[in-house]
Amino acid sequence: MFNILVVEDEKHARRLMEAVLTREGYHVFTAENGIEALAQMDTQQVDLILLDVMMPGKDGFALTRELREGGCMTPILMVSARQLPADKRAGFLAGTDDYMTKPVDMDEMLLRIKALLRRSQIVSARKLVIGDVTLDYDTLSVARGEEKQTLPQKEFYLLFKLLSYPDRIFTRIQLMDEIWGMESESGDTTVNVHINRLRKRFEGYPEFELVSVRGLGYKAVKGI
Repeated sequence: MFNILVVEDEKHARRLMEAVLTREGYHVFTAENGIEALAQMDTQQVDLILLDVMMPGKDGFALTRELREGGCMTPILMVSARQLPADKRAGFLAGTDDYMTKPVDMDEMLLRIKALLRRSQIVSARKLVIGDVTLDYDTLSVARGEEKQTLPQKEFYLLFKLLSYPDRIFTRIQLMDEIWGMESESGDTTVNVHINRLRKRFEGYPEFELVSVRGLGYKAVKGI
């Protein structure tokens, strides 16, 4: 299941997009503006962003520029009532991957989303490559040369999350909420236990390291 973040300040449009995408089998998060979108992305893995342009607080152009300048390459489909060629040009210069004008044809929107996911190799592969190490999301496996390990689900999700955002610090609470769920009865020491297991598994791997940040949480650091 792919995670799509819908960023749209108009309630009816946001709910319609959410309903259409959910019906198609996507897991949908929503935000009313760019500031809320960044907060969502701090706690959720997002595979694609469906982004309105005209929003209060932080508009679509500003959000796209901020994400790209920060190294985030998540596919972005920009949706706007602004139809002039200059507006589309501004969107692509900011870093969007595609641009649709309102009113949105939902069938066309779905086709564009599938194309963007396919183009980013998420649909066909869902793989993360760190040096000589490849993480395969669909098989929960980590391969390095001839060596291949299949991890328990929670261990794999934890490793995939950290390596997807190298050098970004995640708190134990953030990791618990996303990987174990907010309703989980496990304590945050569960994260510590899984981190220690991962360190032991991959202690001979120079490609990455899982680092404790005192008082905050954990981050992954790339090696060679």
